[in-house]
Amino acid sequence: MRNILVFIKENLAVGLLLFALFLGAGNIIFPPLLGQQAGEHITTAMMGFLITGVGLPLLAIVAVAKAGGDLQLLASRVHPIFGIIFTSIVYLAIGPFFAVPRTGSVSYEIGIVPFLSEAAQEHWAPLFITSIVFFALILYLAFNPSKLVDRVGKILTPALLIVILLLAVKSFITPMGESGTAVGNYTDSPFYEGFVKGYLTMDVLGALVFGIVILQALRGMGINDTRKQVKTTIFAGIVAAIGLAFVYISLGYIGNTSIGAIGTSDNGGVIIAKSAEYLFGDFGSIILSITILLACISTAVGLLTANAQFFNKLFPQISYKTFLIVFTLFSVAITNVGLSTIINTSLPVLLIIYPLAIVLMVLSLVDHFFKGGRIVYVLALIPTFFVSLYDGLKQMKITFTSYENILNILPLYEQSLGWLVPAMIGTIIGFIIHKLFKKN
Repeated sequence: MRNILVFIKENLAVGLLLFALFLGAGNIIFPPLLGQQAGEHITTAMMGFLITGVGLPLLAIVAVAKAGGDLQLLASRVHPIFGIIFTSIVYLAIGPFFAVPRTGSVSYEIGIVPFLSEAAQEHWAPLFITSIVFFALILYLAFNPSKLVDRVGKILTPALLIVILLLAVKSFITPMGESGTAVGNYTDSPFYEGFVKGYLTMDVLGALVFGIVILQALRGMGINDTRKQVKTTIFAGIVAAIGLAFVYISLGYIGNTSIGAIGTSDNGGVIIAKSAEYLFGDFGSIILSITILLACISTAVGLLTANAQFFNKLFPQISYKTFLIVFTLFSVAITNVGLSTIINTSLPVLLIIYPLAIVLMVLSLVDHFFKGGRIVYVLALIPTFFVSLYDGLKQMKITFTSYENILNILPLYEQSLGWLVPAMIGTIIGFIIHKLFKKN
């Protein structure tokens, strides 16, 4: 018992670090929106959301830990070229292209805009200045990734949890109202809708790349034994999963009970901002600003660090700090196009790569059943790619009638899970072929 307590005490900071890396802008603004729109089906919808927002990321952490914290090595089980291309796309998507600029933009719109005059909100200068200051701080923290446990896990995360706890406790003690009525797909298929909405957090993609950050932090703590690194990473994943579940359920509850007090909105940021103001008055805006800024800072540091480390490994002739500076400057530029543009542009890419990441992660966890047979990975990912590719194209308003008619036959296609059955069939066929060739 004493050894278990010592292990928890020594490694809790790593778990808080991982939780802080996960908890970014999307994790704050999407659960309240789900809570409002799910209405009386909030429990069922939240179960689906927790699977993709908590359960699958935890499995991804385990998968990456067993692969030595290297997503490229994991993806190379399909093919070495696929490993490089897919890993690069994932890193860039949750790095300087989409997720990192989103942290800067959300920090501005929720953390700064409420304190600006209407005239200032319409001007480009406040966003530009905020993005410069925000990413200058990110760059400073990311220059020494081995210090992340001290700077993020031990300082920012406890403060972040206290702020979220204040909002959650207040909302439970003095609820804003009753649940509303479910709307949209939450009316007929709340579980599946919640499942797909979990994509927006990008937590599975984040889990696949945070492994290298965690390993770097562990080495900085003097933990170099591979088995101990895996054990500690899995423990950290459990801590992060518990923290995320608490945050999602709390924010979902706030959104679910907010309609009578603040009305409806299709923007999760507006919902949580108005809810905080309703619960705490003017002080609520300050609480929310602190929450968003801390969440976005910790996430941006982790994502930029992971990106710089990965591409430095891929192109060692270019230094880690050079990549870090370039990605930071790129993030500043993208941030200034605005939050709506960032989200709308990222959706098609996310719809394409998220199913591939899920299938790859699940197969890696059962890899021992087929001894890493490449044919299993290939035949599972090919149909997944074609279905998810069309989902991405459809999001961009590019459709093909004949292809659409074929895909409509697939189970769960209307729920944006049409890739699931083809992936399972491809896995089974690949497994059979692998066993036949192995036997011969």
